[in-house]
Amino acid sequence: MSESDINNTSFVGRVRVAHSKLVERIKMKFKVWSSVCIACLIFVSLGAIASNEDNDLKSLFVDNNIDGTMVLSNLNGDVNYIHNKSRAAKRYLPASTFKLPNTLIALQEAAISNEKEVIKWDGKDKGWEPWNSDQTLETALPKSCVWFYQVLAERVGNQRYLSQLKMLDYGNAKTGPELSTFWLDGELAISAMEQVEFLKKLYLDFLPYRKENLELVKRLMIVEQSDAYTIRAKTGWAMRIANQHGWYVGYVETKSDIWFFALNMDIRSKSDAKYRKKIVMDVLKRKRII
Repeated sequence: MSESDINNTSFVGRVRVAHSKLVERIKMKFKVWSSVCIACLIFVSLGAIASNEDNDLKSLFVDNNIDGTMVLSNLNGDVNYIHNKSRAAKRYLPASTFKLPNTLIALQEAAISNEKEVIKWDGKDKGWEPWNSDQTLETALPKSCVWFYQVLAERVGNQRYLSQLKMLDYGNAKTGPELSTFWLDGELAISAMEQVEFLKKLYLDFLPYRKENLELVKRLMIVEQSDAYTIRAKTGWAMRIANQHGWYVGYVETKSDIWFFALNMDIRSKSDAKYRKKIVMDVLKRKRII
């Protein structure tokens, strides 16, 4: 091979490398542009949600004698269902649904190092047997362990919470005088429509946190899986206030679409709590999503 052949081969190689890098940059720009377009659709669709009243959803609340609201929206927002649109726009304490952003905040602020780090149980009865043991993020989020997240709250601190909540645009972004219970009986409040907005941003990785932490929360949210779908969800129950209410929020991944839901309802007695999940599951079946 002559020197000119060697130089030509080297030149071709450099061209190929440059072309490959260019293609990757174009792909990345397209991905970012697509994400921005989807993000815009999130906000447009949430505005449109308020105009839809769905009889299927309404009948399930009426049949079960439950006062509440539910929002159901697909990923790009071209299909939305709602019951009780005025309540869907009203803010309520998030209760344990706040464990989703709270986990991300705690990791971001180094209140806990990772999902394996153990926080020791103090040996006192916490009111529910599954909570009476050492906990990690992997156990505390699925079990909705209150004391674990109260420890994290003390480590994060009020000012950093206020900064994070504002950055997330999470509900009213307020805490209140008591750091360890502001999501349970304090001033933090969020609407069902805002819950759906948050969940869409979580799914799309539009929240300002590390990819591995977003994926961790999504994994810990899994409550049901089959060949046809995966449900990721979180319950909530504001039981420390006079007029108690409950939540069931999450999303369903199917082969054809992603559906996001947020149910909020009055809880008049302990027996009402089961309707949080029941109504959502009945809606998903009635709409032939699962």
